[in-house]
Amino acid sequence: MKSELQFDLIVTIVNKGGCQPILKASKEAGAEGGTIIPGRGTGIRETKTLLGIPIEPEKDILLTIVPKDITDKVMSAMIEAGELNKPGAGITFVLDLKKVAGICHLCE
Repeated sequence: MKSELQFDLIVTIVNKGGCQPILKASKEAGAEGGTIIPGRGTGIRETKTLLGIPIEPEKDILLTIVPKDITDKVMSAMIEAGELNKPGAGITFVLDLKKVAGICHLCE
């Protein structure tokens, strides 16, 4: 029986159009890719209005599944590329994945 690898999900949320340098950095750090999902959201620094009507800024949500042993390396590269240590630049966090299917090439 093969030993199963353990995986994390790195979730990164940035302003629309801001994912490409983060995705590139994650690949250079060892991630195999990612999924970008469009979204909307507001934060304490985002109070834009159009004709006095509040609008929700568009976001990109980047989902990246990585083996646990490279999570810190990939996340650090993403933070640096997206300047996520600066206020209002975005947010990233890690979720533990209990089970993963469909990425068999990483489990061999």
